Amino acid sequence: MLHADDRGLQALRARAYTLAETGYFENIRAVEQALIAEGWPNAAQALDSEYARKAVGERCRMAQAH
Repeated sequence: MLHADDRGLQALRARAYTLAETGYFENIRAVEQALIAEGWPNAAQALDSEYARKAVGERCRMAQAH
């Protein structure tokens, strides 16, 4: 069961990265809210690590710069 949870969180992080790269979101909070609106209730858990938060934030900034 733990392995399936890990894959689910990985998929959620990948979706967060994709959303961040669209340029529609200013920060991690906006991406998290979009994920929740899409039906990912564990968005906060998936983005809880410092690495994930930094990666999403950087993608948001890079996308907004273009």
